[in-house]
Amino acid sequence: MASIEMLMPKMGESIIEGTIISWLKKEGDLIEADESVLEVATDKVDTEVPATHGGRLKKILAQEGEVVKVGAAIALIETSGEASSAFPSASSETETTQEEWKQELPVLTSTLLEEVPQETQAAADGRFYSPLVKSIAKEEGISFEELSKIPGTGKEGRVTKQDMWDYLSARNASTSSVENTPLFPSSPSLAPSLSGSDEIIEMDRMRKLIAQRMVESKRISAHVTSFVEADMTSIVLWREKNKEAFKAAYGEGITFTPFFIEAVAKAIRDFPMINISVEGERIIKKKDINIGMAVALPSGNLIVPVIKHADRLSLVEISKKVNDLAQRARNNKLIADEVTGGTYTISNVGSFGNVMGTPIIPQPQVAILAIGAIVKKPAVVETPTGDVIAIRHKMFLSHSYDHRVVDGALGGMFVRRVADYLEAFDLETAL
Repeated sequence: MASIEMLMPKMGESIIEGTIISWLKKEGDLIEADESVLEVATDKVDTEVPATHGGRLKKILAQEGEVVKVGAAIALIETSGEASSAFPSASSETETTQEEWKQELPVLTSTLLEEVPQETQAAADGRFYSPLVKSIAKEEGISFEELSKIPGTGKEGRVTKQDMWDYLSARNASTSSVENTPLFPSSPSLAPSLSGSDEIIEMDRMRKLIAQRMVESKRISAHVTSFVEADMTSIVLWREKNKEAFKAAYGEGITFTPFFIEAVAKAIRDFPMINISVEGERIIKKKDINIGMAVALPSGNLIVPVIKHADRLSLVEISKKVNDLAQRARNNKLIADEVTGGTYTISNVGSFGNVMGTPIIPQPQVAILAIGAIVKKPAVVETPTGDVIAIRHKMFLSHSYDHRVVDGALGGMFVRRVADYLEAFDLETAL
């Protein structure tokens, strides 16, 4: 028998820690390799973590609610074989044991810290700062020296986002008597209006995160929305004609979402200044076109998985990614890399029967497109023999954009171009 340490896995490029939400197995349980044994939360996503080895869960080393750094031991698994590393090497000749990996970790960490600015070093003052806290500090122009002086109320004295809001409110109040209202005020301290039939529901972790980000975005970006109506008749007819053949050929259905993503990706290539982010007074123009799609979860919350390099994918490839990401999102199987790196986002409000909406921009992006329900409408259609009234499948596109950097001309032309691509879809397109 041998005991093998199960380590906190790396769940994304910028993720350096995770919070243990719950253990799905208890000490003494038999587990199989790749079987989910715990649920971990990061700043980006909640996900289940599979066992690195099969055997018996001998000891849980990290308790629920505990924040654990990537690479730290979280459990001991008792196996029937000899002890081996939880990080197998590419070849037996270059095999690195788990103990050697631990010894090298400080060196690797030191090297990485030398390559980043002082403000982003997590432990330069002996404290760890989460990506969210560092993001707030950067946005508000708080230097690392100033950040190190902010009192932390979190575990082990860590600075939480609430600590940041409290600090900013106090700083703004002392700067000017006119600006004595907190950026993120809490609810008014009035007597609660409750009756015996009312139910008090505590927000879950994801809802709190969504709420914070929505308020943050409205504070940061100057939201403007433009609307365009698109004729979806060709796409509706093509999908109706080919959906059974598509399912037979690829083993899954095709929704309207891949058509939207394809059209948006094409429009971004035409108008690359939509594919940007803002950093202080600088505009960052993104080379990659990574399109996020909002997915409603069974809990009622939303998550936005990202389709990377959408402009390089065919309609079939986009469809496969859409189906895969949506299914795994609803089953809480996404990893952090799959919900980060988005440069533009779409939200299909039409799936709930809504004809249009005014979506909030996900930071640090500068635009988001809401797609309304496709409905039959009478419309004037031009024909070689004159105009006629015909039944067409129509849909509203609602384009919200950050007016700090996207003017009405660009925001309006972009959404019009998306509609043009949708309307120009070829009915003869092959599967």
